[in-house]
Amino acid sequence: MHEPGTGTVLAFDYGTRRIGVAVGDLGQRSAHPLTTIDASDRQVSEARITALVDEWCPARLVVGVPRALDGSEHQMTRSARAFGRALSRRHALPVHEVDERLSSAEAESVLREAGIDPRHAAGRVDAQAAFVILRDFMESR
Repeated sequence: MHEPGTGTVLAFDYGTRRIGVAVGDLGQRSAHPLTTIDASDRQVSEARITALVDEWCPARLVVGVPRALDGSEHQMTRSARAFGRALSRRHALPVHEVDERLSSAEAESVLREAGIDPRHAAGRVDAQAAFVILRDFMESR
């Protein structure tokens, strides 16, 4: 059993086409982008997520929940929340929601600064956005 502020955490930037994933350690307060999962086939994406959960044995999961810039909710907000509830049921782990407004824009900016064109690296953008979500979660604790 992990102490409340320790352990591995997996974070997800949920999307209908791709799901970005990042991993971190709460005790060490470190994180990095991990991978991007193709979300076009639900069974395949669920199997990939299960394999990651089995590999990393996280103490908790984090899901980015998008909102409009004014804070209002929309269809993707509801979809991300449903994704988080499904993760919690499937893996019997606590799932924390993080407001992910502008996480993709920040991820694209980081990649541009590294000399990577985000238009040709969509999967990297999603994994980097998951990292931003995880970093924000860690900073809020």
